[in-house]
Parts: sequence; C-alpha cells; structure tokens
Amino acid sequence: MCQATNLKCIDDLITNFKQQRPIRGGSLIMSIYGDAIEPRGGSVWLGSLINILEPLGLNQRLVRTSIFRLTKDGWLSSEQVGRRSYYQITTTGRRRFQLAFKRVYGELHPQWQGQWDFLITSALDQETRKALKKELGWQGFASISSGLLAHPNCDAKELKTTLQELQVSHDIVHMKSELQDALATDCLKKLVNGWWDLNQLACEYQHFLRTFTPILPQLQAVDELDAQSCFLLRTLLIHQYRKILLKDPHLPQALLPSDWAGNTARELCQNLYQLCYQQAEQYLSDTQETAAGALPDADASFYKRFGGI
Repeated sequence: MCQATNLKCIDDLITNFKQQRPIRGGSLIMSIYGDAIEPRGGSVWLGSLINILEPLGLNQRLVRTSIFRLTKDGWLSSEQVGRRSYYQITTTGRRRFQLAFKRVYGELHPQWQGQWDFLITSALDQETRKALKKELGWQGFASISSGLLAHPNCDAKELKTTLQELQVSHDIVHMKSELQDALATDCLKKLVNGWWDLNQLACEYQHFLRTFTPILPQLQAVDELDAQSCFLLRTLLIHQYRKILLKDPHLPQALLPSDWAGNTARELCQNLYQLCYQQAEQYLSDTQETAAGALPDADASFYKRFGGI
C-alpha cells in the first residue's frame, strides 16, 4: 500500500492550484477559516496561518495582504498580544459563514411540497434593489422578471434577517404561492433551468468530479495517511466545492434534472472528507496556535457534518 506522501494525485492537485492566476488568497483563507478554524475556537496566530498556506503557493506577503483586505471588508478582526496578531471571524462574517457552510455540510435537498416565495421589489430605488438582489442571490433567489425575485425553498429566517438589515421589510411585497398540479412539470423545469442557468452550474460540478474522482480510490488504498497531505486535500476539496455551492440555488430535487451532477459531487465530497478529516485535524493541532496556546478541540457541530462523521 502507498503512503499519502507519495500520492501523485494529491501533488498534481496542489500543483494545478498553484498554477492558477490569479490565486485568490482571500477566498482560500475564508475557506480554511470556515472549514477548519471556526469549529476550533475561531482564532489563530497569523504566523501559524502563513505556514500552512505556504505549500499552496501563498507567500507571506500575499497572506498578509489578503488578511488586511478581509479585515478592512469586515470579515475578520484582529487581537494583538505582544508582537503577535491573532485573527478571528467577525460577528457579521460568522452569520454569512454559517449560511454558506450549512449548504456545504447540511441536508442536500430538503423536503418540498411545491411552495414558492416571491418578492416584489419594484417600489425600491435602483441602488437598493441592486443591493437586495445581490444579497438574496447568495441565498439562491433568482430574478425571474423586472422587480420580481423568486425561490422555491428559501430560508425564511435568513430572508427576514436580510430584509431587516437592508431596512426594506416595509418596502417589498413578500408573497407565498403553491403549485396546484404536479410539483415539476416539463414546462416548469424548463423555466427553472433558465432562471438559474443550471447548464452552467452542471458544467462546474462536472469539472469538480473530473478533478476529485480519481483521488478517491487512491486514498481508499492507503493504510496510513500523511497529516499535511490530508489537510491540503481537505482544504482544496472544500474550497472548490464551496465556490460552486455559492452559485447553487439549493433547489428541491423535483426541479432538477434526474442526472443532476450536484448529487454525485456531494457524495464524492462527503466520501473524500470522511477519509482525510481526522489526519487533517491532527495537522491543525500540530501547527496552529491561539493566544491561549494550542487549538481547542473541535466543537460538537463539527462531527455533525455530512449527517455525521
């Protein structure tokens, strides 16, 4: 049996990532915070973060610049202890993280009985309407007509919070409707495909599958996995999967094609995560520092990912 340190598939994955231009350091750092750091206290020393990012092609200057921008944009905040800086996700950033990462690890297709949410936004000024469309786009809403947003399975609590934060609760009309016949006729599926451009989303899932599917059987054949390799694989796995999910409206299964690539991608991501998460956690324990010393153990929610790991 081969050791993970000798797996060419992981080396190739890392090499291909390092050759991307531009390398978006901020996005990768946020993937690491959401997947690895937030469940273990949420704060790490910048120096130890720089060290684990170096194998992925992020030098010290790029990491510092990315951290500065994330802090300026309100995603991260810092704590100075002596000459060391420790960074953690802000309260506002944490809410957005919880929404995004709930999609990564949570239920893939919640139960649906044919209900739809519609928001009429025509009473808003153009700038406010644009801001609302952007925020609700992250939650999966589509603009199906001028001044009309729709979603068949929205998070009611998150929607209410967003409307309150943008101070538009009394300026939009929120309606609920329910399909009267079959949940997904061919006509409705055709409309849905266009509203959310599911063809493009399917292409991105297929690219994800081509990238990570060859790695699974090789990991399954390994007796003992190298901790650093596991961390790097887990990081790139979740980073790439999260980027696709940010564009995925989280539609009910009934509205998707029968051969929807997102289902296969989810199963693959879960299987790879199961194989590498424990050694990756050990690597984090060995390399990351907080102001109080070692990283705390992962919280209980971590072990509920993908239905239980």
